[in-house]
Amino acid sequence: MTAMFVNLPVTDLERAKAFYTALGFTINPAFSDHNAACVVVEEDHSYIMILVRDYFQTFTDLPLGDPAASPASSTAIFVDTREEVDAAVANGIGAGGSEPRPPADYGFMYQRGLADPDGNILEFGYMDKAAAEQAPEASMQQQA
Repeated sequence: MTAMFVNLPVTDLERAKAFYTALGFTINPAFSDHNAACVVVEEDHSYIMILVRDYFQTFTDLPLGDPAASPASSTAIFVDTREEVDAAVANGIGAGGSEPRPPADYGFMYQRGLADPDGNILEFGYMDKAAAEQAPEASMQQQA
């Protein structure tokens, strides 16, 4: 089985747990404690580990940056409809997040960014798979 765990540093674990559960995700208590919480994005496949900064620091000798000032990654989560994208972002904003950029609509793909309260960036997106088979070339021409 292949599973993906994305690790994100947070300053307030309880606030982060409230934010991620507001997005509709759940917390797996078996892999959660005072240092970390396992956010279940998709059971058996995709997880976000939210780690308090001091604990996150034990995984690297490099200094941790501030994701609100210098993001190092963006985690993209694709859902089944555009409405789910909009609902996730609205719920995230209601739970203390922010939308750093306007939505991007490429016709075959729709995306909205969402920063958690610590500045970690999530991208929620929807892709029309049938249209996507023809649209990437058109999309590349629009971006040129």
